[in-house]
Amino acid sequence: MKQHPHTQTEWIGFIYGFLGVLGFSLTLPATRAAVTDLDPIIVGIGRALVAAGLALILLLIRRQPLPHWRFLPRFGIVIAGVVIGFPLLSALAMRSAQASYGAVITGLLPLATALAGVWRAKERPSAQFWLCAIVGSGLVVSFAIVSGSGMLNVADFALFGAIAAAGLGYAEGALLARRFGGWQTICWSLVLSVPILLVILLASHVSFPTHVSISAWLGFFYVSIVSMFLAFFAWYRGLAVGGISRVGQVQLLQPFLTILGSAVLLGEALTAHTLIFAVCVMVCVAMGKRAPIRAA
Repeated sequence: MKQHPHTQTEWIGFIYGFLGVLGFSLTLPATRAAVTDLDPIIVGIGRALVAAGLALILLLIRRQPLPHWRFLPRFGIVIAGVVIGFPLLSALAMRSAQASYGAVITGLLPLATALAGVWRAKERPSAQFWLCAIVGSGLVVSFAIVSGSGMLNVADFALFGAIAAAGLGYAEGALLARRFGGWQTICWSLVLSVPILLVILLASHVSFPTHVSISAWLGFFYVSIVSMFLAFFAWYRGLAVGGISRVGQVQLLQPFLTILGSAVLLGEALTAHTLIFAVCVMVCVAMGKRAPIRAA
């Protein structure tokens, strides 16, 4: 039986999306390993600088034309969201929070991506969608409070900010990828961000440690090469081909993959309440994704 072209396109988007999520899933464990010896600013900003160097080489080899200046504000949104916002805020959070804990909080990423996509694409979510969004957000905040000391801490707010930044950067990057291509979008975002990154790094006056363990270096290079560079090739391609809200569902797998990776790589314990909250958050996000969304 011949497959419908629309369905085939969605499957291609899902495959690319899964490859991207697979690369993103070890970001928090790798960041956690990196910040044991490296300052969060070095990890958050340094990973983008390393990726920017790789991006520049690839753009020059492929002789890609510079985007028109009118697209610079839109690239600025991507830079603020996924080049600076998420890496820096998540690195700050991983200084005091476990990666498995952060995995549950980032369970809101699919919903944040959908919300940003709805906003940028001028779609109209149904009441069911907003109900799921409120319930899911409440569960995540409750988990943060229960797992903390009865109150939210700095790491929680950093993670919430990272989620909001990533959702917006994902949606805007997906729209740009429809015009420029997936790998071109993240490469130009990285290259254009270099002056801002250097200013932040120099203004922070952070000192480089005299001793850095091998595990910290491995974590740093993972987030630089895979999380900040290669994974975005597949992720933006998947969002552009299969749709922001639809392919964003693949992110439902990310918290579970991150929790598993944290247990294997960092030896973090898998507590029952972490798994329970993770499942509950995933159910809410999945229901929200199924809710009707009308185009404006």
